Amino acid sequence: MIRLRIAFALILCGACAWAQKESLPIGPGDLVTVQVLEAPELTQHPRVTDAGYVPLMVGGPVRVAGLTPEQAAAAVRQALIDGHYLLNPHVIVTDDQQATQNVTVMGQVQHPGAYPIETPRTVLDVLALAGGVTNLADRRITIQRHGSKEKIDYFLSNKSTTALDENVKVDPGDTVLVPQIDVVYVMGDVPRPGGYPMATNDGTLSLLQAVTLAGSQEPHAIPNSTRLIRKQPDGTYVEMKIALGKMEKGKEADIALRPNDIIYIPFSFIRNIGTSLGGLVTAATSATIYRY
Repeated sequence: MIRLRIAFALILCGACAWAQKESLPIGPGDLVTVQVLEAPELTQHPRVTDAGYVPLMVGGPVRVAGLTPEQAAAAVRQALIDGHYLLNPHVIVTDDQQATQNVTVMGQVQHPGAYPIETPRTVLDVLALAGGVTNLADRRITIQRHGSKEKIDYFLSNKSTTALDENVKVDPGDTVLVPQIDVVYVMGDVPRPGGYPMATNDGTLSLLQAVTLAGSQEPHAIPNSTRLIRKQPDGTYVEMKIALGKMEKGKEADIALRPNDIIYIPFSFIRNIGTSLGGLVTAATSATIYRY
């Protein structure tokens, strides 16, 4: 009889070994099974609490949210040892039913919402489920784990190889947030006046880069009377005169732009009459946003 019990325990342990290799973390609301091979009477099927704990028959509550089944088994085992219930228990934890199988994608994506996934997927796959990112998507994406609430940063690089190589996994129940990117505006006598996202790999954009994106100034523009309008922390605006022509010839240094900066390249004198700071700020808020 003793030999039969030992053999049964070994078979059970072998059968559950695959489950212990599961890498998907346990989350609040999941239904789990906790088995102690040396004490079958301690087998139970608790649901993980909102706080992330399983209430054990003996050993008290043990936090398992954010842990894989293998890690959760180790935590339960340690609780039984620390409570002096068993000297060397062998514990198996299986995640029988997950509370959620959706991943939530919010922010600057084409179709925000919740999408069902059964297994971990790459962040690129998840973004594709939501139709991809919009013109105003920031490349600095945040993933929040559903169990531990850990926040993971992912940078969607312009370089395809980097974006693929550094791709991270998104688990069922996770939340993916794509924030809005910072924008600068080029107004006045340029071919494509409007807003331009600061979508470079380092998230910066210089004045000359922005003007180039807008098609540079038209032939009748007055580049050396260019104005840079910058919003201050108190909500007011300041204007700086920029000698764009000298800057383009390398006689003056380029300027790093800040989010929401407005570059205004004047028209000829007659067309430029009546262009006030307030008018430019208002025009920028309704300007077309270009993607490049």
